[in-house]
Amino acid sequence: MKKTTLKSIGAILVGIAVGAILSIVTDQVFEKTGLMMREPFDSNPSWVIIVIIAYRTIYNIAGAFVTAKLAPGNPMKLVIILGILGLVASLTGTIVMWHIPPHWYPITLAILSFPSAMFGGILAMKKDPQSSLNHPL
Repeated sequence: MKKTTLKSIGAILVGIAVGAILSIVTDQVFEKTGLMMREPFDSNPSWVIIVIIAYRTIYNIAGAFVTAKLAPGNPMKLVIILGILGLVASLTGTIVMWHIPPHWYPITLAILSFPSAMFGGILAMKKDPQSSLNHPL
């Protein structure tokens, strides 16, 4: 396997880890402070669920940003792969956890997963004056 392929896989895995770790830690803080209840999740007020969606979206953006920054080449290609993986994971979670209301929560996360990844990649490219958004994927 080529060295750049391994670095690309690593960049994607680090991006996933950034989003997941930040989400888990924030969930734990919200739960320990009494702001959020895991069981039953639908007993949380709508504003709390909206805040959860907001920080998970921000963390997805951060993960894609990191993926683009770590990419050995074609950062937007890796961000697209990350976005597709996030979308697949979100859709899978929506299907598997459908019995847990409110249903708009996982649907919203799924809808936002790909655009948030793209936004994180674009932010990373704009912050790097050496890169170009117009280079081929």
